[in-house]
Amino acid sequence: MNQNILLVEDEAALRMTLIDRLRSEDYIVSWAGDGDDALAKAGTLPFDLILLDVMLPRRSGFEVCREIRKAGLITPILMLTARGQTADKVAGLKLGADDYLTKPFEMAELLARVEALLRRAPQRNAYQNGIIDIGSLRIDFRGTEVSRDGRAIALSAREFQLVRYLVEHRGATISRGVLLKEVWGYNAETYTRTVDVHIASLRQKLEEDAKQPALILTVQGLGYKFVG
Repeated sequence: MNQNILLVEDEAALRMTLIDRLRSEDYIVSWAGDGDDALAKAGTLPFDLILLDVMLPRRSGFEVCREIRKAGLITPILMLTARGQTADKVAGLKLGADDYLTKPFEMAELLARVEALLRRAPQRNAYQNGIIDIGSLRIDFRGTEVSRDGRAIALSAREFQLVRYLVEHRGATISRGVLLKEVWGYNAETYTRTVDVHIASLRQKLEEDAKQPALILTVQGLGYKFVG
């Protein structure tokens, strides 16, 4: 099945070049020329990937990325920008972007990044706008809510991002380094107990018995795995 891409780019010439090339690779491409249009389309239509320029009319790409994640959408986001500063890249990743490509770029590199993101997250679409039930636990990705037996469970924004990432990759063992990079935007070499502390908190809130977790398992020496 052909995959759907939303391209958000206000520069008409570049936008048409990218659309033509992506369609030549058999992707289905929709586009938006400003931040407001991007948010409207991202919130109402299902996409497998969003290519998001940072410098946009009305709302910046950073604002769009933040609002997309606040809405609970888990579509992979590849940010495109003429900025090359490390601080901007880190800002985008912390807001929930999955990857970052600086203009000008080679088309081959863009396509490689697109393929890698789509390949890396094969399960994302299953939860794109939906609600999943795991026993008495319910996770609402669109509403960014978690409940058990109908009673709401209060999670911080970071805890929700963490459980969402684990559920998206359920069954796979995820290292602390990968979680630091994908959920927090930290360098994988950064030493921190942040992941362990947040996992412990999630277990207290989500597990029926936090001392004997059945959903979020520790894989000794490797990381964590969601098996619910």
